[in-house]
Amino acid sequence: MKNFYSYILNLLPPKNEIKKAISHFSKREYFVFLGFVAILIISTLMILENINKSFMVSVAMKGGSITEGIVGTPRFINPILANSIADQDLVSLIYSGLMRKNSDGSLTPDLALKYEVSKDNLVYTFTLKDKIYFHDKKPVTADDIIFTINKIKDPIIKSPKKGNWEGITISKIDEKTIKFTLKQPYSSFLENTTLGIMPSYLWNISPIELNDINTQPIGSGPYKVNKVSKQSIGLIDYYDLVSFKEFNFNEPYIKNITLHFYPNEEDQISALTKGEVDQISSITPSNAKILEEKGYRIESLTLPRVFGLFFNQNQNQIFTDKNIIKAIDLAVNKDNIINDVLLGYGVVTNDPIPPNMINYQKLNKEDTMTYAENVKKAESILAKDGWKKDENGFLQKTTTVKGKKTTTSLEFSISTGNAPELSKSAELIKQNLENIGMKVIIKTFEIGNLNQGVIRPRKYDTLLFGQIINHESDLFAFWHSSQRKDPGLNVAIYTNANVDKILEDAFITIDEKSRIKKYAQFENKIKKDMPAVFLYSPNFIYVISKNLQGFSMNHITTPSDRFLGSYLWYTKTDNVWKIFSEYQL
Repeated sequence: MKNFYSYILNLLPPKNEIKKAISHFSKREYFVFLGFVAILIISTLMILENINKSFMVSVAMKGGSITEGIVGTPRFINPILANSIADQDLVSLIYSGLMRKNSDGSLTPDLALKYEVSKDNLVYTFTLKDKIYFHDKKPVTADDIIFTINKIKDPIIKSPKKGNWEGITISKIDEKTIKFTLKQPYSSFLENTTLGIMPSYLWNISPIELNDINTQPIGSGPYKVNKVSKQSIGLIDYYDLVSFKEFNFNEPYIKNITLHFYPNEEDQISALTKGEVDQISSITPSNAKILEEKGYRIESLTLPRVFGLFFNQNQNQIFTDKNIIKAIDLAVNKDNIINDVLLGYGVVTNDPIPPNMINYQKLNKEDTMTYAENVKKAESILAKDGWKKDENGFLQKTTTVKGKKTTTSLEFSISTGNAPELSKSAELIKQNLENIGMKVIIKTFEIGNLNQGVIRPRKYDTLLFGQIINHESDLFAFWHSSQRKDPGLNVAIYTNANVDKILEDAFITIDEKSRIKKYAQFENKIKKDMPAVFLYSPNFIYVISKNLQGFSMNHITTPSDRFLGSYLWYTKTDNVWKIFSEYQL
């Protein structure tokens, strides 16, 4: 390289000759020469800058903060009792489990170093990582894991997660090894182990509902509590969380995440527009549309929820006639619900399995019929079935049994909650069905009254409601015949021995391909029997800061899942050479 530079310099004239040549320049020639020199210098600098840029990449840097508004008030910030959105959001940020769910829905070891599964899929053995700590710097031990799970199983505590751990025993092999023994294979077991682990030395006070640690939580997750602000009456205004340096997947980039709590969506949105918070979530489509038009950054993803019309044959005998249900399915304009009620924040679904469970979706033939053609087909089905319109335009059917004529009106009620999306959807469905001659009465209830006074005693003709399907195993609770009566969730009061067997087998089938085949069989049976008309799956709507980077939401089952990758979020960046980027956190 040295010889090369020497060669180039030798090609140039001597320094005194250059000075002598410049001295003979006219004034004009001198300025032209300076101009060319300036151009040469600027061009050289630009070339060097471009070369430098070609070797540079933008990398995330530590620092910055995010503030988020949430509707609700935290009460039980622990994995055992957390049931409200506010509680679950904080648990997601503060706690970590043996396994961690990624933003794409896959699982990866968290507190666990590894796990092994026996050949019969009944024994899961977990080995803990070295140097895993709670936020107070005390080590996470096998005893903490055993304590947490045994507390969930305690019938006195009544944890909402208790059902996930029934029939499972846990034992300690040594300080770093825990064994789970199942009575039967359980396809969703590994996902259960994402449960946040609690420090046993802080929770050995009964009852745990009265423990102060409920609002001063200590976990081993990506963020720890830095400050809690409370009103004079005790309600929590906000939690300021700070990144945890000893977090298993390295310290998060963002230094502080502050969660503010509001009594309703209106106050939450007001805080956003005033700049008090950067982000909000779980808002209605109408408010999302307004914010989108104002230029806010909106992220949304389909939730594993299936909303539909669930028919109660015991309450109204007309639903024993599949032709009526076929006509309803054809006559309801599902696209209008998506466009006019959800404002595009949702998708049409015709199946009992949510569309975001992609593995279970089959290649169905696309329906190329227009809505007008569907309506004509519905009217034709009803006409062939003997239904005729009376003088008021409503359908009736006259049958003769043993010489006695009986007239039946095609009339039923739809019971639903008073949430805006439900009541608006019910009105659209009523219009669609009355257009073909069905008489529909809408009964709207407060959600609490709907659950206690309508759903539990099964007092409805048709129920417009949603099923929350966080795992495919949840389908058992919604469709197995053993769940027809309260407290079961089979609101269609559906009975089919073949479907029962399919669901039972799928529940214990570990092999994914085999399990997919079983759920495909289940779906075909449901669509054939038509115990419900499936309508739509709504989107989770998240308004996030324009400065936030590293955010990913490819799969979501509950709103708190938005924080699964929070330790990868960042707001600050720096440019470094590519060869050094791998050393950046």
